[in-house]
Amino acid sequence: MTPKRVRKAVFPVGGLGTRFLPATKAIPKEMLPIVDRPLIQYAVEEAIEAGIEQLIFVTGRGKAAIEDHFDIAFELETTMSGRGKSLEILDRTRLKPGAVAYVRQQEPMGLGHAVWCARDVVGNEPFAVLLADDFMVGRPGCLKQMIDAYEQVGGNVICAETVPDEQTHRYGIITPGTRDGALTQVKGLVEKPAPGTAPSNLSVIGRYILQPEVMGVLASQEKGAGGEIQLTDAMSRMIGDQPFHGLTFAGTRYDCGDKAGFLHANLAMALEREDLADEVELFASQLLAARQPRRAA
Repeated sequence: MTPKRVRKAVFPVGGLGTRFLPATKAIPKEMLPIVDRPLIQYAVEEAIEAGIEQLIFVTGRGKAAIEDHFDIAFELETTMSGRGKSLEILDRTRLKPGAVAYVRQQEPMGLGHAVWCARDVVGNEPFAVLLADDFMVGRPGCLKQMIDAYEQVGGNVICAETVPDEQTHRYGIITPGTRDGALTQVKGLVEKPAPGTAPSNLSVIGRYILQPEVMGVLASQEKGAGGEIQLTDAMSRMIGDQPFHGLTFAGTRYDCGDKAGFLHANLAMALEREDLADEVELFASQLLAARQPRRAA
């Protein structure tokens, strides 16, 4: 039977962004830019490329900048038009009327709770979840790769990435079953296992395609690691009842919830830009050359 089409995507954007303070005191972490586009815009474009029709943002207090970013900015656009400047650069920030819904998460109680807050908008349909601070670069995009896989196997599909053994305690980790190319059967999930206890080094990354039954599981899900309601724990309770696979993403992931990962992403994307690459590469080479004498000393 052909799986039901994935039309909706949930973007949990209610987090506090404490790892980037003080920058995120007044600005949502999802609005931090990679070169000249905020993280959330890259995630939205990835979803639209994959055929998503409705975008559901689970927000919190102080996140109005995200809503404003995807709205029409009358003063800005009027001023730009009056000065003869093209508005084309703003095209991807204008979403179709009715294609966006905003849901408030009153308390930061974890990813599982954020997803559950979107239950009424998701309804009885499979849906995607995208975490903007997992910045995914690939062609086609990560979610498009996952939807292509979902159309073959159905059920639930999560993005997977191999991580070093010493980092497994930072992630949800897959207990793997049979493997077929980039697809791995998921036999179990463990959220942030203690060092040395991980069932594999295949980690769960911030892209998911889930069946609506997960909302019922989340409704009764108790707090897990970090004292939060973990999406990984809810998914693990569904394994065995529905098909569950991990897709290893063909591309590059930058952890932009981490300062170093955020800087890596900016440098890598700048080097991909024709208008920036030469200048940035020259600066980087000069900077590294200047550091060599200090390292030698």
